[in-house]
Amino acid sequence: MNVRRRLISTTALAAASTLGIVTLSACGGTSDAAGKSSDGKLDVVASFYPVQYLAEQIGGGHVAVNTLTKPGVEPHDLELKPKQIGELGEADVILYLKGIQPAVDEAIAQAGVKNTVDAATLTELEAHGTGTGGHEGETAEEHAEHAGEGHAEEEAGHDHGSEAGADPHIWLDPVKYAEVAKGVGTALEKADPAHAADYKQNTDALVKKLGDLNTDFANGLKNTTTKTFITTHSAFGYLAERYGLDQEGISGMDPESEPSPARIKELQDKAKKEKVTTVFFETLASDKTAKTLASDTGLKTDVLDPLEGITDTSKGDDYIEVMRSNLAALQKALGAK
Repeated sequence: MNVRRRLISTTALAAASTLGIVTLSACGGTSDAAGKSSDGKLDVVASFYPVQYLAEQIGGGHVAVNTLTKPGVEPHDLELKPKQIGELGEADVILYLKGIQPAVDEAIAQAGVKNTVDAATLTELEAHGTGTGGHEGETAEEHAEHAGEGHAEEEAGHDHGSEAGADPHIWLDPVKYAEVAKGVGTALEKADPAHAADYKQNTDALVKKLGDLNTDFANGLKNTTTKTFITTHSAFGYLAERYGLDQEGISGMDPESEPSPARIKELQDKAKKEKVTTVFFETLASDKTAKTLASDTGLKTDVLDPLEGITDTSKGDDYIEVMRSNLAALQKALGAK
């Protein structure tokens, strides 16, 4: 994956060790022998927003969630402070997605927390390039059939989360995100058996919401003038594949990588051929290249949010609301009928 690596320095790790055991201030209280904080809640550390949302929705009032990536911080670029590294070891449950944040991956590996859940192991990962999507001219149903065939062929010997070049942006596909939600629910039940029934109930409710969201996307994008959309970085491969669309990323998986002149020319030609109307940019990364491309090709611009974090500029207060805003933006750009 073309993500700029932010490795934790030896100095930072040494400082974290010096700190010793640090209480999660955002979670309140220290952990007791039963693995819960003194206020009776399960201390959950989430690496960034997509897993934070799952923890909050499924955990409800039984968990206290602390996220490593604060609002407005681009997750790929996160550098952990020594205090944060030290706090990881005090968590009852750690939820993260391997491959998005190298600094977090390394720190979590050294934390040694028993209940550590990598969301990438809870669903099937795939490799996506800058151009990703369904087969040209096929219906959504035919595309789903193709996707199913591909998954069956890859099933044997597939190692979740470790395959080189695997796309980690699984949360942008409501179906895959629901699979991850089920795994997170199971992990919380295991970590806190006394409230297992509540976690199960909350998981079922969230999975239903995601199922409804999937239905709305499938119906809303079934008949469109074009299937191609251009976006800042290639975060929407799973979404494109799910609904038979063609994602064309200006850059690769890293939102701050610079596209080559050849790639810009390719996108300009693709836009004319596929009747593309809109170049999408996002809230946590620079919009300069997207707006320049749009200006040079006479296209409109709009926001397609990869939901790596929620800020005051997000078009919604949570995952479901922002995803519905994404659907409306795609329908408008693609000429949904």
